[in-house]
Amino acid sequence: MMQGYFLAGLHAQPATFDLYYRRNPYRGGYAVWAGLEVALDYLEGLRFTAADLDYLAGLGQFRSEFLEALRDWRFSCAVTAFPEGRVVFPNEPLLTVQGPLWEAQLVETALLNVLNFQTLVATKAARCLTAAQRSPYGGAVVEFGARRAQGPDGALGAARAAVVGGATGTSNVEAARRYGLKAVGTHAHAWVESFPTELDAFRAYARMYPENTTLLLDTFDTLDSGLPNAVTVARELREAGHELRGVRLDSGDLAYLSARVRSRLDEAGFPEVKITASNDLSESVIESVIREGGRIDVYGVGTQLATGGGDGGGALGGVYKLVALDGADKMKLTGDPGKTSVPGLKRVWRGVDAAGHLALDVVASDSEAVPQPGERVSDPGNPLRSSRVPAGLTWSDARVRVMEAGRRLTAPEPLPDLQARARADLDRLPEGTLRLLNPHVYRVSLSRPLQERRDALIAALREQHGL
Repeated sequence: MMQGYFLAGLHAQPATFDLYYRRNPYRGGYAVWAGLEVALDYLEGLRFTAADLDYLAGLGQFRSEFLEALRDWRFSCAVTAFPEGRVVFPNEPLLTVQGPLWEAQLVETALLNVLNFQTLVATKAARCLTAAQRSPYGGAVVEFGARRAQGPDGALGAARAAVVGGATGTSNVEAARRYGLKAVGTHAHAWVESFPTELDAFRAYARMYPENTTLLLDTFDTLDSGLPNAVTVARELREAGHELRGVRLDSGDLAYLSARVRSRLDEAGFPEVKITASNDLSESVIESVIREGGRIDVYGVGTQLATGGGDGGGALGGVYKLVALDGADKMKLTGDPGKTSVPGLKRVWRGVDAAGHLALDVVASDSEAVPQPGERVSDPGNPLRSSRVPAGLTWSDARVRVMEAGRRLTAPEPLPDLQARARADLDRLPEGTLRLLNPHVYRVSLSRPLQERRDALIAALREQHGL
């Protein structure tokens, strides 16, 4: 497509593309926007090396004048986006790229690859943490999914995104090193099986890591073998001036076992020992464990988190659509009204009520002022469904310019700041939006002028194409 634009003389036309998604993942009420910092790093470093050009030349599909034009090519577009960590919703432009057509077109796949996956995983992490924190005893989530992730790069991206969504650490040491995360983990069943007895294995581990010992209880029998041996080692550590940090459950009825383990640890004088659970956890499993009286302190979520799997998961259906070209509005009309894009340069107004809760997002034309009480706004997926802007909202422009002329405008934000932003936004969601099943639907609306602009373009396109 780049070559086609170049040879047709269209490549330098100023273009605008919007990236957005149409449905919340996991049939939930929101998504946590993640991956922006990674995407900006990619864009800023994007270029064609001599080796790249040699490879393209070898394909026999590219003309020499086009390849020569790529020799000094650099990404030079402007990018506007929600700050990373924000809670976002369907049918609002999360990221907008403005610049020469061939540049803005080239980056479509890379942006969707990074932002779809990391937003999916961050959302999964937030849902798991929401479930864990419904326990009266509290709960934390750590990322344990490297073994089941989609390759090494997928494992690294998943660990990063999980922390944006609320995870407090990762078992992936390379991810911890690269992103400044907390590296966490315990021994495997093979450790226990490698010693003459389970008690020998526990003692050896405690000798090596006296300040950081978490023992896996279920290699043989959780309650009749693993737990008694762990209590023995806990007493020996205490006599030596140390404390057992935790125990881990990796199979069986986690609600029942964790309650029994907690009771016996407390009776033995070790109420501070933390109970970690793993074993194919998800937000629904966590919620079930808590509902049934489980006493888990830390949830090591692996496969479901690192792959973004689960009911309604697997992929975020983000799309990247041309909305303006050389000063004219552009749109995908299609036969499905729910997939009809919204043309033109836009901004997203976010309204907050007097209690500080998110109340309404309004997508408007770039030149429109703050929505006014009583103004009619419409559903992006169904223009026949409309409502009026309520009074008493405080409005802010939800997106910021993050890149100009292909260069970042600010330094990368630390992951703890992104996590804090996500947590603050989740705390401000309307009641019911965090429900795992049948959540409250947060409203994203189109302003009346933008809806009218869209309707006019639809009519013009139908007339033009004889539809």
